[in-house]
Amino acid sequence: MSLESFLLRKIVKRALEEDLFFGDVTTESVVPEGLCGRAVARAKEQLVVCGLPIAEEVFRVVDPELRVKRRIGEGEEVASGTVLFEVSGKVRSILKGERVALNFLQHLSGIATLTRQFVKAVEGLPVRIVETRKTIPGLRYLEKYAVKVGGGGNHRFGLSEGILIKDNHIVACGGVREAVERARAAGPHVFRIEIEVRNMEELREALSSGAEVILLDNLSPEELREAVKLARALRPEVILEASGGVTLENVRSIAETGVDIVSVGRLTHSARAVDIHLKLVDIFD
Repeated sequence: MSLESFLLRKIVKRALEEDLFFGDVTTESVVPEGLCGRAVARAKEQLVVCGLPIAEEVFRVVDPELRVKRRIGEGEEVASGTVLFEVSGKVRSILKGERVALNFLQHLSGIATLTRQFVKAVEGLPVRIVETRKTIPGLRYLEKYAVKVGGGGNHRFGLSEGILIKDNHIVACGGVREAVERARAAGPHVFRIEIEVRNMEELREALSSGAEVILLDNLSPEELREAVKLARALRPEVILEASGGVTLENVRSIAETGVDIVSVGRLTHSARAVDIHLKLVDIFD
């Protein structure tokens, strides 16, 4: 997944407007206007680097004359103390962009780092780790990018990108079969129909109604194993997704049940921001 420049700039400008709405009073008060320098961004813990293009765009928008030099590649796993990038130019400009650049870099690297841990936990198994729509409003595009950088896959980006019939849809329709039939009659023909089920009865109904993807929600590994066995016997081609309560401790046992996809909401809604700092190391005229 590559970042579209016009979308990236829109997100960055909105973040800078939030932080610099009335300017940077402190920096403009104490830092001489023409003073130049060089700052270095460094990891303070082991992490997967994600967000370098966003940090570069932040400094570019603040001041096109700033120069950012990467010292590491996007998606690389680095040790504490590793230099990630350098930025040089007017000190005022560097300081105005510092916090916004680091906010993006720390948050996205946190997501990529957690995703990499989940991917490693299921290494060797024929399963994909994906995220959900449980993202921070306004940051979904970047957060899903971070999941890809970490080695995971993307679920749908929004409600218009696929048919996923969930529990409340089923209640509104009066049942699994009715929901699937309505989706097939009214939905775009290019979309698969995915439906969420919570027990074996709903699974049987979903299988007989012809849903192409079935989301097995909040089932134990034992229940998942039974569900996979039934689905493979009746509809070997159906795609099976497990979701709900997935942690680093149980993700492998879930993946070993034979599902095709494991969706993990915590990749985006609970990833801890990693520790990265930016320090001025040189001052020059």
